[in-house]
Amino acid sequence: MRKATVDRKTKETDIHVEIGLDETGTEIDTGIGFFDHMLTAMAVHGGFRLVVKAKGDLEVDCHHTIEDTGIVIGKALNEALGDKSGIARYGSFYVPMDEALGFCSLDISGRPFLVFDALFPEERIGTYDSCMTEEFMRALAFNAGITLHLNSLYGKNSHHITEALYKALGHALKEAVKLTDGTTLSTKGVL
Repeated sequence: MRKATVDRKTKETDIHVEIGLDETGTEIDTGIGFFDHMLTAMAVHGGFRLVVKAKGDLEVDCHHTIEDTGIVIGKALNEALGDKSGIARYGSFYVPMDEALGFCSLDISGRPFLVFDALFPEERIGTYDSCMTEEFMRALAFNAGITLHLNSLYGKNSHHITEALYKALGHALKEAVKLTDGTTLSTKGVL
């Protein structure tokens, strides 16, 4: 069964994550309503189970909680994938969200990288700072070992732009973690 549980506690945050790639269901509580909504959307559209319990120094701002949650989800995803043999490896997906169009393309390669191209007209969505979308994606990609490209092709509403990106990530992950014939999709023989 492809699943993992990871905990991380620092002076700024205390985060518990469970991920199950072959199950569904969400239980998300970070103290940041819009972020909970985005993580739920990512997992539902990704077709995987995600439990996140995060307590952070929200009296400072949302930065530590969101970035550290990305770190822990990334570590859990990496652990759940094991040696990565037998997965499709690549995934790409477009998601329209009203006037916005988001795109994600990724490679579960073991070589972390982030290309992020999105502009947010509004600085905040509830208590979520729009700039934290890029920070979350970087933390996730570098801790999961994913080459991750995200692009907002257009949009006028920060909520819609952000949601399109999280949902596109979920769909691309769903494609990439699909089990194939058991061989490793690499000329090297390993990822």
